[in-house]
Amino acid sequence: MQIRLASIFVEDQEKALKFYTEILGFVKKEDIPMGDFRWLTVVSPDSPGDIELVLEPNENPAANTFQQAIFKQGIPATAFFVEDMDHEYKRLTQQGVKFTAPPTSIPQGPTIALFEDTCGNLIQLVQT
Repeated sequence: MQIRLASIFVEDQEKALKFYTEILGFVKKEDIPMGDFRWLTVVSPDSPGDIELVLEPNENPAANTFQQAIFKQGIPATAFFVEDMDHEYKRLTQQGVKFTAPPTSIPQGPTIALFEDTCGNLIQLVQT
């Protein structure tokens, strides 16, 4: 058994694609029209054959409610792992990414930070 897909809800698929590729540096893998929406995935350029992140439209009222609720509670929709938190924090901040929590070292644990993805989600960065 393998995990090949993970989904996050986004308010606007085109805006999400731009943010996740141009700002975060992921690579578009799939972009298939599906009626009013698209089957849209991005992957890490370091491991394009691994897990795909589906940029799922939040048009379903339940999805929209869930997305807004966890955002308001400060809960990240997902986490991305980085090798150098200081580098990524500086790089993303220079590109205008809004961090809601700067890099923080957890005692005997990872360093984490939290930012907004401009599409209705909080994303956690983790450096172990």
